[in-house]
Amino acid sequence: MTEIQGAGVALVTPFNADGSVDFETLGNLIEFQIKEGMNYLVSLGTTGETATLSSEEKKKIWKFTKDKVNGRVPLVAGIGGNHTHEIVEAIKSFDTEGYCAILSVSPYYNKPTQEGIYQHYKAVAEASSLPVILYNVPGRTGSNMTAQTTLRLANDFKNIVAIKEASGNFAQFSEILRDKPENFLLISGDDPTTLPMMALGAVGIISVVGNAYPKEVATLAQLCAEGKYVEARKIHNKLLHITDLCFVEGNPCGVKYILQELGFGKDVVRLPLVSVSSTTQDKIREEITILAE
Repeated sequence: MTEIQGAGVALVTPFNADGSVDFETLGNLIEFQIKEGMNYLVSLGTTGETATLSSEEKKKIWKFTKDKVNGRVPLVAGIGGNHTHEIVEAIKSFDTEGYCAILSVSPYYNKPTQEGIYQHYKAVAEASSLPVILYNVPGRTGSNMTAQTTLRLANDFKNIVAIKEASGNFAQFSEILRDKPENFLLISGDDPTTLPMMALGAVGIISVVGNAYPKEVATLAQLCAEGKYVEARKIHNKLLHITDLCFVEGNPCGVKYILQELGFGKDVVRLPLVSVSSTTQDKIREEITILAE
């Protein structure tokens, strides 16, 4: 799965002032990502506010993104949630043309046992004609998928090919890397951990801050892949503060305000999310100025 190595970006879903999907800005953002060297794009990961999009909106966004990209970079579709039957049906009905894999977040809110997580992903894997990327983000889902569960899934299902890991648990990362099948991939799911995770053996990042700074994120991943960690560290340190500001009042609220300031649409999010506060706006504008120097 070379298509999902290096730097990927979890695209935001731009909205117009009335809350409708802003396809013009989405198209501009896609062009920006490709021009600046992003290796692949994730359409409708959780950063895309999928929890507040209708099924019809999702279909339109997937098709628009596929048509806009037109085969220039690999595409991954985010199809995940906490209603297993609904996710299975969505995967079965998904038009796979133009997409190389599915990214599926671990079930949130329900707080299933490890066996429940395993059975959920078993159903996902059996329903999918595309390779599946697991996504462990316990800070958002309320439950951690252990290394043992990840490895069990990786060994039991050939089409489960990778995990996007955002647990921040380096002991867990190390166990996965030590015991995984040879071709199973570990991907950073948290921008600040990209460098150390790639030093351990991860193959890249699915980034949030990459929406606004794709060139920097792509270069960081490339330098890490080449073992040039001293050079990579400079970019890592450069992005730390702006990355913090992406998340200080919730994702994608921060990165949408950054994108607005960079000329990509409006910082409109759907309730229950709200735009970042004026205090955070001031800090973001200050950091954008610093990064532009």
